[in-house]
Amino acid sequence: MSDLFVYVLRLGDDALIAAQRTAEWIAAAPQLEEDVALGNIGLDQLGQARSLLSYAGELEGAGRTEDDLAYFRDERDFTNLQLCELPNGDFGHAMARLLYFATYQHLLYDELRGSADETLAGVAGKAVKEVAYHVDHATQWVLRLGDGTPESHRRMQAGLDSLWPYTAELFESDELLQRLAQAEVAVDPASLRTEWERRVLEVIDASTCARPESSYQHSGGRDGRHTEHLGYLLAELQHIARSHPGASW
Repeated sequence: MSDLFVYVLRLGDDALIAAQRTAEWIAAAPQLEEDVALGNIGLDQLGQARSLLSYAGELEGAGRTEDDLAYFRDERDFTNLQLCELPNGDFGHAMARLLYFATYQHLLYDELRGSADETLAGVAGKAVKEVAYHVDHATQWVLRLGDGTPESHRRMQAGLDSLWPYTAELFESDELLQRLAQAEVAVDPASLRTEWERRVLEVIDASTCARPESSYQHSGGRDGRHTEHLGYLLAELQHIARSHPGASW
């Protein structure tokens, strides 16, 4: 497998799994307008996933399409961040995840616009505009919930705290990433950490929530080592395609 295939697959898996989790809020959000907003965010993530997984299939050269990569790989073959696969929990948890993940994606896509790979640069150029809205949406809710009632503050704090141990994986680097970054194709995520922390902590401070304390940091998603939750997510995501292989409509 080429370095670029693995890299694009990682980004596509992140977007696909995040889209599936976001879609779970449709018809379950606290208000009708939020159903629409989260539906649009999920569609943005799904669009990114489609572009990236389609490109990954081309790079692999084995005849697999975006659908093959999404529906006919097993849990250990997925390389998404563990943060993306965790259950939604309550709305405070969902907004904490969106703040953490969208801020990371925005920094990443902004840098990838200058990629030496034209396809990656093109995907990033479109995605960075979408993700800017995701960041703003999450920010407004974190501020509203954190600086709201005692109950909303408690829930927002709980969401920020419980997901913080999964954020270090956003910035893990390896030899593959370093090779692609040196070739000006990819972004070494370690270079994004300082600015990510500045932006996220600025929002948390403004929300009157306390900064999450450093603790054990989970890892392994990039190597196919996932939480117990990904298997259940994939069972739902892949059920129709695996029950009716080759079907079209």
